[in-house]
Amino acid sequence: MKKTVVLILLVLSAQGYSQFAKSMFSKDPIINLENWQKQRLYFGYYLGFNSFDFKFDYKEVAQDIQVKKTTGFNVGVVADLRLQEYINLRFEPGLYYTKRDLYYPEMPLESDYLREVNSTYIHFPLLLKFSALRTGNIRPYLTGGFSTTLNLSSNSKSKDDNFEGTFRTKAWSSAYEIGFGIDIFSEYFIFSPSIRGMFGITDELIRDNPGQASPWTDNIDSMKSRAILINFTFH
Repeated sequence: MKKTVVLILLVLSAQGYSQFAKSMFSKDPIINLENWQKQRLYFGYYLGFNSFDFKFDYKEVAQDIQVKKTTGFNVGVVADLRLQEYINLRFEPGLYYTKRDLYYPEMPLESDYLREVNSTYIHFPLLLKFSALRTGNIRPYLTGGFSTTLNLSSNSKSKDDNFEGTFRTKAWSSAYEIGFGIDIFSEYFIFSPSIRGMFGITDELIRDNPGQASPWTDNIDSMKSRAILINFTFH
């Protein structure tokens, strides 16, 4: 399934790049969808990739917890509200899947030094989009805002902790996001590749149950997600 998604995105990206090249280098480009972005409200969808990480802050100086990242995927919808000619308000709810492995190098046993964190997120970003002047059939933009995320894979209600092999995270988290992209106007639709950084502002860690010292969570002051999000949006 992942290979199929990658193939589709590569084909669509190639088409977008072809349109981009024509718009950039043609002496007299045909202006596509000239009045599209004058609409008050329009919708779209996106597909993409993500790479999630954790940022740890420690109570005392110690050997860092190592995070092995994997490439996940994103899918969602876009609602775009035009506030004025160069500023839009965007709501981009979507489903994000990712996986992170945490390695505790000081643990002597193999069963203790690895913790897997699988996450299936329902992501709710509310963003402002600041567009530049349109040149031919391209229009670059900057975007930024805040997001709230529900982790459907959260085990926050579990009574087991790391002593039973369960690494627990909270169900809800918040973050701020900044990024940039480009609108490429084709004859029938707008193709918008973009890249954003997501930086968590809430602690997602659930500490191990009190009663005995935990080598997994006691020294962690905060654990926040951060990610690179690459989306291919179609309007």
